[in-house]
Amino acid sequence: MHLETIDWIIMAVAFAIYLGIGLFVGKDAGKDYDSYFLSGRSMPWWLLGTSMVATTFATDTPNLVAGIVRRDGVMGNWVWWAFLLTGSTTVFLFAKLWRRSNVLTDIEFYELRYSGKPAAFLRGFRAVYLGVFFNVIIMANVTLAAIKIGGVLLGLTPMQSILIASVITVSYSMVGGLTGVLLTDLVQFGVAMVGSIWAAHYILSLPEVGGLASLVARPEVQLKMAMLPDFSQMHGEPFLALFLIPLMVQWWSAYYPGAEPGGGGYVVQRVLAAKSEGHAVGATLFFNVMHYALRPWPWILVALASLVIYPMDPPERIAAAQSAIERAGDPAKVDEATRLAARGVTSLRASFPKMPEAQIAHDLAYPALLTRLPAGLLGIVVTSLIAAYMSTMSTQVNWGSSILVNDVYRRFIQPSASENQMVWVGRFGTLGLMAVSCGVALLLQDALSSFELLLQIGAGTGLLLLLRWFWWRINAAAEITAMVVSFGVAIAFFALKRAGVSVPSGSSQMLIGVGITTVSWILVALITPPTDEATLREFYRRIQPGGPGWAYVLGRAEHERLQIRNTQLKSDLPIGLLASAGATAGIWALIFASGYYLYGRPMAALGMGIVAAVGAAIVFFCWKRLSFSKK
Repeated sequence: MHLETIDWIIMAVAFAIYLGIGLFVGKDAGKDYDSYFLSGRSMPWWLLGTSMVATTFATDTPNLVAGIVRRDGVMGNWVWWAFLLTGSTTVFLFAKLWRRSNVLTDIEFYELRYSGKPAAFLRGFRAVYLGVFFNVIIMANVTLAAIKIGGVLLGLTPMQSILIASVITVSYSMVGGLTGVLLTDLVQFGVAMVGSIWAAHYILSLPEVGGLASLVARPEVQLKMAMLPDFSQMHGEPFLALFLIPLMVQWWSAYYPGAEPGGGGYVVQRVLAAKSEGHAVGATLFFNVMHYALRPWPWILVALASLVIYPMDPPERIAAAQSAIERAGDPAKVDEATRLAARGVTSLRASFPKMPEAQIAHDLAYPALLTRLPAGLLGIVVTSLIAAYMSTMSTQVNWGSSILVNDVYRRFIQPSASENQMVWVGRFGTLGLMAVSCGVALLLQDALSSFELLLQIGAGTGLLLLLRWFWWRINAAAEITAMVVSFGVAIAFFALKRAGVSVPSGSSQMLIGVGITTVSWILVALITPPTDEATLREFYRRIQPGGPGWAYVLGRAEHERLQIRNTQLKSDLPIGLLASAGATAGIWALIFASGYYLYGRPMAALGMGIVAAVGAAIVFFCWKRLSFSKK
């Protein structure tokens, strides 16, 4: 695709703005750790919420959604829509607790909640496991999308795409710290949304598509349009994988960055940067509304349009190709055409014959359609995709380096480090994380497979992450067990599959991983010594989590005439659960209302709009009754 002068001008202006913001805030950002990584804990809810949603609007997200819709239909998005349950509980149960903790990172939490050498080990292990390993995988996945977009739209090699996409991002991230990231996120999210909506409008107007009404009338598109499964016909493995497991198991059991049960990662970093508990809760609520209800439909419409322009192989051809591969015993023993047909992507290969075979997957459909955009609009869309890349990568490297500084360097290497030293270690950590993630990106193939692997790695840890706030008996040994077992199960399945051994389906792997991991950590929690009682009392005194799970600790403290309960903060666990339910129902209803309106079903859209209004009323009712600390 050839970019015109106007396209290059648009991109150059955007790059100059991003770099200018980083330079403008760089002096104040570099004063100390709090300023560089937490913006002085003074940020408002709307800026933090926008930054969260900008971070999740990664370059790979449209590709991921396109791959899901083409493979499993619109209802396949339940694999991530189900995480709204996680997000809503984070809003009303955990956001204010995180802000109240006053820790510097979510990893520091471990030595606030647990005690002794196991707590120190857990803090160091999680710092490397999440801040480096998990973080690098996420960034590599985002960079993979940048590689595909650079190859499809600009004809760039993978290395050229990586260099162009990463240099400016790492520059303003190193200089401006979290404040620079937040302000650039605000601009980048606006650019990204304009680009995605405008691109969807133009693609729907292409002659091959013929407009929205024509698109949704096509038989091949109607097969993919359902937002809910047909319960009378859909059963077995597809029903488990696409709907039941995400909705009933995955949201509370699996750890996934940006949707951690109980909150974590960059979401908690922004919560900790909020000026108050109220702003922390408002930021996470705003994020969930924007993330689930506002953004998906432009991507979904483009994915549906791709079924017309880049049709999938007929089902009988896909089945025949898959049978041929099974008979051969190894995909490498059949020709490329058979391998591509088995994945249903023959038309994509025909349109992009020079792309490496490993990168010809359904998630390529989104950048493939962008090649049809005209000059000017192409520049805006490419700039929006670069903005999406930058917002995610700048957040991930800033959060990851904050962990390296606070939970590795200062905690274990240089406890007496000065504020200036920590800022500079953070800047070099930013550079190092960016370099490693770009290298890993060259080894990945597609967004969806990486997404599924990450879900499997975290399977079974989520329940512990939820209950550790509300049940005193959970200890560091239990959490270490959950991490090790879930990781071991995921890697075992992955290794067996790569070795050609028959393994259970993805949904079965999830259930097996959750079952083994959950039983393992509960047993370890019950048979190993509990956390030191002084640590438990200090945790309760600071956090005030409430709930019946702390009755033993409270009872012993009261017996010793120690007051650790703050009588000014009432336990609002029931009202928080009600608010979470109202928010979940309301946001899901907004997703359905938007879909029905676009499908040309106004009465169904109106009905879902009413449900959304009821959900909003429940949230408003509950908000007035939540208890916030004045600190």
